[in-house]
Amino acid sequence: MSERNSCDVRLIKEHFGLEQVCGDDGSLDRLVMVPNTNRPGLELTGFFAHAEPKRIVILGNKETAFLKTLSEENQLERFDFLCNDDETPFVLVTSGNPVPKSLETVASRKNIPVFVSKEKSSSIMVALVTYLDEVLAIQDNVHGVLMNVFGKGVLIIGESGMGKSEVALELILRGHALIADDRVDISRVKDSILGTAPYLLKGMLEIRGIGIIDTTQMFGVNAYLEQIAIDFVVEFRKWDDNAEYLRVGIEEQAYFPALGLDIPRLVFPVKEGRNLSVLVESAVRDFMMKQRGINSAKLFDERVIEYIELQNKK
Repeated sequence: MSERNSCDVRLIKEHFGLEQVCGDDGSLDRLVMVPNTNRPGLELTGFFAHAEPKRIVILGNKETAFLKTLSEENQLERFDFLCNDDETPFVLVTSGNPVPKSLETVASRKNIPVFVSKEKSSSIMVALVTYLDEVLAIQDNVHGVLMNVFGKGVLIIGESGMGKSEVALELILRGHALIADDRVDISRVKDSILGTAPYLLKGMLEIRGIGIIDTTQMFGVNAYLEQIAIDFVVEFRKWDDNAEYLRVGIEEQAYFPALGLDIPRLVFPVKEGRNLSVLVESAVRDFMMKQRGINSAKLFDERVIEYIELQNKK
């Protein structure tokens, strides 16, 4: 079951090298669960409806200037609301501005961390959101092999024993790179699905009859890639003589659902004598051509229709 991650404030403090001015060491155990920030314009005016207390609070030049127009009593009231005991992760004062005394009073009483930074609000907000998008991404895992083929993230799925790992080995020998074998950890970052391998399986490939091989040791550093966005899914299925398979390619596009997004999917019937690694490469090339607006199947269909029309005119 997919779920959203969380991280503690300590991780963010260490990653960005923030200077802490309020809150003890225990305050750094507070959790950040929302990949977004809040510049509290309306909240500072006293309008508290529709506020989102789980977001990181950012106080920049505008907020600092506006606070100077408020009485100490009003400042204490606004910061008492912004420093939610259970939900506010931390407060960050940017652009080298001093921490308001009223904020220090409230944050110290509630043991909520307050940090300062010389970075501009706009810069550090972008950096925080980008970082949190990955750290807090919704995650799941799928059974399959993830490869980098011609720069595209290709997820190969199918039942056990279909030869997915063997195809991955052939693709590596043809100059492509492995990301994950057997289990692929996926996460959604905005409108992309990123795939990587669990720590224990990074760079490892299991080949029946050989065992576990380290791709970087055997084939060099270019044989393994840490992470890639999944662009295309290839599904291996056992060949069924009674089934009808894609021939012309003008049928409706199939998709693989992943964390609320649909990834283009193609089914490959597995039969003795088929060179699956070459077929995967060809499928990826065709996928790349379609992205550029070149659809061979449609061109063929148009040619057939044109030919029929010409024959009817005779």
